[in-house]
Amino acid sequence: GPAAGGARRPLALEALGEAGELAEELWGAGLPGDLPELEPECRHLLAAFAEGSAALTGCLGRRARPVRLCQACHRHYRRLLAQYGNIVRAVGNSSESHNCAKSILTSDRLQIVVTLSVFFNETWEAANCANCLKNNSEELSNSTVEFLDLFNKSLTCFEHNFQGQTVYLSPNNYTEVCKNCNETYKMLSDLYNNLQRMNRQGSESGHSTHLCIDVEDAMNITRKLWSKTFNCSVPCSDTVPVIAVSSFILFLPIVFYLSSFLHSKQKKRILILPKRIQSNASLVNIQEKYS
Repeated sequence: GPAAGGARRPLALEALGEAGELAEELWGAGLPGDLPELEPECRHLLAAFAEGSAALTGCLGRRARPVRLCQACHRHYRRLLAQYGNIVRAVGNSSESHNCAKSILTSDRLQIVVTLSVFFNETWEAANCANCLKNNSEELSNSTVEFLDLFNKSLTCFEHNFQGQTVYLSPNNYTEVCKNCNETYKMLSDLYNNLQRMNRQGSESGHSTHLCIDVEDAMNITRKLWSKTFNCSVPCSDTVPVIAVSSFILFLPIVFYLSSFLHSKQKKRILILPKRIQSNASLVNIQEKYS
């Protein structure tokens, strides 16, 4: 009944308190063997890695859409690498430092610190962030800064001309956007193509053929706005040769049939001509016969 339940609860709390006191006595006794408690310096290293993991996770989550992982989170990633390196090397002045790596990284089956480190490294490599950073991933490369600047200018142009014409034009007519933002968009597209070309040339040395995810996502967003939302198009520099070749191929059958027709007609005239000559000769012989 309630009385029995009320009697059990104090007993359980009392037992819990006794267990805590017993644990403290055991720790204070300095029992031999591997115990789960970490040395103060190891706890400090683990706490630093935990804080770095939380900071990087938060940055990745906040910058997931639109993708801004490389430009916004590279400092968090570099800091976490350093913190993990401190654990691996067990940097410290105390005699217990060399035990930190074993205690934190490999003392259990789950190895959560190692698992987190692998996850962050694989995510960073999949994003190809190294392709848009320089100086050991300390800052954005010059080409990436130039691209992002053009990207922001393109979005600003889209927004300015889009807002300026919606009062007068139908929602499906964005001629002002296409006309006024054409040059900026073409510069952005040309720069992106150049970056891709340079990256493919560098891929022979073992680097990824992809640009960093920030640049790729920015270009995809811009192209969707330009072609699908605003229904604009940019004349391609290869349009003239393509049209010329296409026109040549298109007119080949016409030229073939026309030449075949003229050739057959000429051949027919040649075949008919001797008959006319023969008939004229017979007419002359008849006239001579009756004269």
